[in-house]
Amino acid sequence: MRARVRYWTCAGALAAALAAAPAAAQAPASPPQQAVATFAGGCFWCMEPPYDKLPGVISTTSGYMGGTKRNPTYEEVSSGRTGHAEVVQVAYDPSKVTYEKLLEVFWLNIDPTVQDRQFCDVGSQYRTAIFYHSAEQKRLAEASKAALEKSKPFKQPIVTPVEQAGDFWPAEDYHQDFYKKNPVRYKYYRTGCGRDARLKELWGKPGE
Repeated sequence: MRARVRYWTCAGALAAALAAAPAAAQAPASPPQQAVATFAGGCFWCMEPPYDKLPGVISTTSGYMGGTKRNPTYEEVSSGRTGHAEVVQVAYDPSKVTYEKLLEVFWLNIDPTVQDRQFCDVGSQYRTAIFYHSAEQKRLAEASKAALEKSKPFKQPIVTPVEQAGDFWPAEDYHQDFYKKNPVRYKYYRTGCGRDARLKELWGKPGE
């Protein structure tokens, strides 16, 4: 069914001066700060792109969370018997992008009004959820959900839960960056599944 130049120019004199300067005088670049967020939004193929394009996101990894079996395979998860949900784990730099922004992107790319399914994919493995990794993430997620419920952008109730994160199991390599590796197949799946049509109906615009 569904199966990312630095341009360096120097005048001659400046280049010579830099070359002569001791290496210790040049401070090393600071590594980015890193935090992790995890979201279940149905097909994990479709949840990577909106985060990959977001400034401040370091990486996205498709995988599984919320189940009982250790190191589950895609076949086991897709059977619905392990209790896992397909998720995307987002590594991000909190000095460049806020968790609140990640939550906003999450909502705009899911249908939060249905349980144990997303679009054409049916089963608990395709459920939606926000898996928090800290008390602060929990607070922000619950506040985000409450604000959405208060704004009432659609009539149906929001059933997406906020749950504590458990073990994360990365999906098989062929699932990672699927939309880049198999763009035609990805587009066909996304369109055929009715994802963008439903997102436009809910939010006034298709997904990202």
